[in-house]
Amino acid sequence: MTAFHHQHHHHPSADLRRLFHRLTIASSLSILCFSLVYLLTGCCEPELTENSEIKAPTREFLVSGSGWPYERNGTSVVKEVTTATGEGAFSGHPGLEANSSGKEWTATRRLPQALIIGVKKGGTRALLEFLRLHPDIRALGSEPHFFDRHYARGLDWYRSMMPKSLDGQIVMEKTPRYFVTQETPARVHSMSQDVKLIVVVRDPVSRAISDYTQIISKTPDIPPFESLAFKNRTTGQIDSLWSPLWIGLYAQHLERWLSWFPRTQIHLVSGERLISDPAGELGKVQDFLGLQRIVTDKHFYFNKTKGFPCLKKPEGSSKPHCLGKTKGRTHVSIDPEVMQRLRDFYKPHNQRFYKMAGQDFGWQ
Repeated sequence: MTAFHHQHHHHPSADLRRLFHRLTIASSLSILCFSLVYLLTGCCEPELTENSEIKAPTREFLVSGSGWPYERNGTSVVKEVTTATGEGAFSGHPGLEANSSGKEWTATRRLPQALIIGVKKGGTRALLEFLRLHPDIRALGSEPHFFDRHYARGLDWYRSMMPKSLDGQIVMEKTPRYFVTQETPARVHSMSQDVKLIVVVRDPVSRAISDYTQIISKTPDIPPFESLAFKNRTTGQIDSLWSPLWIGLYAQHLERWLSWFPRTQIHLVSGERLISDPAGELGKVQDFLGLQRIVTDKHFYFNKTKGFPCLKKPEGSSKPHCLGKTKGRTHVSIDPEVMQRLRDFYKPHNQRFYKMAGQDFGWQ
């Protein structure tokens, strides 16, 4: 050790190291305090509703028992100690603290390694809530719409929205609009070529009706489904550009993603099976994410009133938890002849999608 010190006596990194040791001792109490505050407050993101969308990062200030504030959306104090002595001078990751085993132990905000990119009204909220039961998943509660609406705010803004996570944890968010927006695949790819993508798909006909049901709940005076679904009711020509119908053209959307990502990086979840066998579908998603199968059938019970699986015991609560009132709405009733027309319209698209997916989803 003395030889080392002698040799590098005037080397700036040795001075930095000594300064760091002093700072470490000085800040060890603060770190302990930070850890307690983090454990008490930082473990669970606030619950946000399905369509709530974040406009700008909210800054929350938390005060620890010692009256020492730290900014929840900023970097942790431990990280600031490092910054004071030159980013990354003491660890393999720039700006991240490492302990003796080289494992990082500070929770920091990082970009997501997995995204639920679609599809609207397919079961994405249910999937996200089910996945959040896994201790190695840290998920954002709201839909950030970064890659489709707020891309100009930049990756640092996006990172600042993410929940804090530890080294082995997977950070994820869901924005179902990503699947269908033109420019999204390239943008996601430029953030990460290795990101894992999850798409929950559902019979496009019932998806469209579900979509329309949601629209009507917000704007009650829109025209009936039939008049929006057809360009010309007499000839039966369908308006495939009407959003509720266009979203269901899964093959053409998937094709766009496949020009940027290999098929192995995209996992398709059956929206129907997510209801009939939640544990089975969740098992496959956990495998895809490289996680232990921790969320299993013991987490679910089927709620007859809701017609949906609900969670027996969500995080930090002994009450069972079902999804909100806006989930499982009773669909508007549609003329059976119109339904048949839609099934015929989607048939070739579905067949093409099954081929691309390498699986038959059994939609009639």
